[in-house]
Amino acid sequence: MNKDNLSRRTALLLLAALVVGWGFNWIVNKMTLQYVPPIWAVVFRTAPACLIYWGACIVTGRTAIPVKADLPVIFSVGWLHMVGFSVMVSVGLQYLPAGRSIVLAYTTPLWVLPAARIFLHEPFTLRRTAGLGIGMAGLVLILRPSEMDWTSPDILLGHALVLLAAFSWAISIVYGRAHRWVTPLFELLPWQLLLACITQTAIAVALEGAPKVDWGIEAFLCLAYGCLIGTCMAYWVMNTVNRGVPASVTSMGLLAVPVFGLLCSAIFLGEHIDFSLMAATVLIIGGIALGTAQVPGRR
Repeated sequence: MNKDNLSRRTALLLLAALVVGWGFNWIVNKMTLQYVPPIWAVVFRTAPACLIYWGACIVTGRTAIPVKADLPVIFSVGWLHMVGFSVMVSVGLQYLPAGRSIVLAYTTPLWVLPAARIFLHEPFTLRRTAGLGIGMAGLVLILRPSEMDWTSPDILLGHALVLLAAFSWAISIVYGRAHRWVTPLFELLPWQLLLACITQTAIAVALEGAPKVDWGIEAFLCLAYGCLIGTCMAYWVMNTVNRGVPASVTSMGLLAVPVFGLLCSAIFLGEHIDFSLMAATVLIIGGIALGTAQVPGRR
């Protein structure tokens, strides 16, 4: 067994661990809302993760002072992904089942396709057009406009927030593609987390006031999982996996996250998975796979 095979196998095992960790993280986040207000729940996951990453960078000697060219990507990831995506999803989870939420949130690559065309002038091929069309058909199916209760503010707000979260993450991804990296991603993570933590706290104080937490062993375990697995491990694994396998393999592997999360929502939360939700999941994942798959011979 050569070193390359070992590296690839390790990367694939880490990717599988990420799928399981992230998929189950949605169930844990839904359970957390029983004890902690949604925005404060995000703060209590991000703040310890920020301290852990700062400690890791200091211990390993990988601390870095951001240069001017790093600031746009610090703000884009910190605000659009870590704040925008995380906060809107957490609030939206109050009103939607975890399974439906994770499928909606993972429409992110569908929004990346047109955004990359508009802002990065990436070619919009027939394959990408077909993938976007199939994915959007799944989105229409999961929303089922004729069956939704349009008079319920909570239902409308929940769907709108999770879809806006997906769009916010997509814009962050598109900017990350265009950004000319100067400082490595790992060295920027503590700064992005610090910015996110400060912003999340300000929003939580403004909208939810002082945190009212029903502290107990279950609340502590849920927040610990969200911090250590959903945040710390996830960022580290993504940074590591990309060195061992092609980006196309990583992106295809992550399509298993909503599938695993959907199964977990049925098993652990007792959520009903009907035919429409399963069909919508297949269409959305299939559309993403078709629209983002690498064509042989092209980068």
